[in-house]
Amino acid sequence: MPNPHVPSSLLARHGEALDLFGERVHAVRPDQWDAPTPCTDWTVRDLVNHLTAEQLWVVPLLRERRTVADVGDAFEGDVLGDDPVAVWDRAAAECREAFLEKGAMDRTVHLSYGPTQATAYCSQMTSDLVIHAWDLSRAIGADERLPHDLVEFTVREVSPYADSLAGSGLFAPRLKTPPDADEQTRLLAMVGREA
Repeated sequence: MPNPHVPSSLLARHGEALDLFGERVHAVRPDQWDAPTPCTDWTVRDLVNHLTAEQLWVVPLLRERRTVADVGDAFEGDVLGDDPVAVWDRAAAECREAFLEKGAMDRTVHLSYGPTQATAYCSQMTSDLVIHAWDLSRAIGADERLPHDLVEFTVREVSPYADSLAGSGLFAPRLKTPPDADEQTRLLAMVGREA
């Protein structure tokens, strides 16, 4: 029986975000892996490597209930090897299965900044996938339009902490948008990206 405290929409959005990013990974041409992305200093390979490593963390943290310290540097450096697409596919599938497991969303995950509800972890992972799917789309010349439900979800997730993102050093400063900007443009501006 599903947990009444976990909206089914959260797991649905997470699955959609994994699929969206995965579609973009599959669209990368062999000559595009070294191409620049909107993420300063990251190539397409660096971006896909980052997201793949993020998915690889889910099994030890969520299923195995290990801490960041327990896992150590297992996912640092290049995790993609000679077949980036296959490694992404495997990591995404294992991540999806871990979040869908019975009771998984009731757990507490021990992240670098402290204990976090699995639902919050899943929400953060979903938003990260959505934002970086846009980055990857722009880098490889794919369709940059993000699905409306994923944009709405990510705006709700990111809005409370959008102003502090630039301070993390991982995001460019928030940009201003015109009053008539659509929701995707507003989302991208929140995370320092120009549509």
